[in-house]
Amino acid sequence: MASFKIEGGHKLNGTITPQGAKNEVLQILCAVLLTPERVVINNVPDIIDVNKLIFILGELGVKVEKLNKKSYSFQADEINLDYLESENFKRDGSSLRGSIMIVGPLLARFGRGYIPRPGGDKIGRRRLDTHFEGFIRLGAKFRYNKEEHFYGVEAQELYGVDMLLDEASVTGTANILMASVLAKGTTKIYNAACEPYIQQLSKMLNSMGAKISGVGSNLLIIEGVDSLVGCEHTVLPDMIEIGSWIGVAVMTRSELTIKNVSWENLGQIPNVFRKLGIQLEKKGDDIYIPVQESYEIQNYIDGSVLTVADAPWPGFTPDLLSIILVIATQAKGTVLIHQKMFESRLFFVDKLIDMGAKVILCDPHRATVIGMNFKSSLKATKMTSPDIRAGISLLIAALSATGTSIINNIEQIDRGYENIEARLKSIGAKIERIEN
Repeated sequence: MASFKIEGGHKLNGTITPQGAKNEVLQILCAVLLTPERVVINNVPDIIDVNKLIFILGELGVKVEKLNKKSYSFQADEINLDYLESENFKRDGSSLRGSIMIVGPLLARFGRGYIPRPGGDKIGRRRLDTHFEGFIRLGAKFRYNKEEHFYGVEAQELYGVDMLLDEASVTGTANILMASVLAKGTTKIYNAACEPYIQQLSKMLNSMGAKISGVGSNLLIIEGVDSLVGCEHTVLPDMIEIGSWIGVAVMTRSELTIKNVSWENLGQIPNVFRKLGIQLEKKGDDIYIPVQESYEIQNYIDGSVLTVADAPWPGFTPDLLSIILVIATQAKGTVLIHQKMFESRLFFVDKLIDMGAKVILCDPHRATVIGMNFKSSLKATKMTSPDIRAGISLLIAALSATGTSIINNIEQIDRGYENIEARLKSIGAKIERIEN
């Protein structure tokens, strides 16, 4: 177990280039299983969750070659399906929620896919029904071993069908999409997730020979093909990390430029920060954040308190609500944060309250933040990171706080953020990694 020691209260300055998008690359890596041909993926982030999935692919028999710091080639021409029923896979797969997305490609190409109950963030219930109901609709038989928490789907052949997803699940949509590209006939997926991650996956699959239309909408139409070929794909910059760096700049009252952010794929993110009174400037494809000595939360036009809530794309991503909450602690004004999708994601606010923030946790889904307008800085404390996004939010709070903070369980942060302490140091942060 490792910890961060953070000396807060220092102004930062400089330029940051965001890493490749974690939530996209986990899908893209699973898609290499759909073809025996070579696939090259660029802008792959060096983070724990991605490296775990690359390891699992290697254990499955995928030939993995690291071409440079950010690029890999994969060739899935000799797959060892026996690994899926091994004790090693039950251990490896259960530690990574993203491993669920190998099931769709394996089912499509080899007629069977298995997965232990995946792990990941402890942010509430994250059910897998959408994935497996989709596979069953395509013609697969489902089985579940209760004693070992082990799921399986098998099919001689998959057949195109119209389906309405019970929720617009990003990973569920990705998994069903990958299963359906090799199915016989046409599949229509209604209520599909339409995040940039799904758009990127669809573009990659089409470049491999799939026939997917409706990309970017919540109705995907897939005409099944017999086989797919290799391709080269470049992962988008991580919008969640971009939002996190905005939070770092704002809370430390620093000037920061975030390079090559792919503005057209940021959706509501810039608008939500601006509703908190934060100045962001578009400079080419960069975000320039000037020093924010003060920022005032906008009320609604009738004067009522602003609510920031998450929603499926193109709504605001739930992954940035914890960052918005931390930033709001030093805003001028009041905001209600409504986390609709996960019931445990706001439980880190007790740490912010310990640091002197004025936050009322209304229930597991809602918190009211009364901003202090930098009249009173947060105070350093010792805390533990419960999940990736809460972890980075507590790190941002610590960077702005008076005194030295300790954050334990930083492996959670490492799951989603590449080399975070070195990149913070490069812009002037006082942060050390301590191996316990």
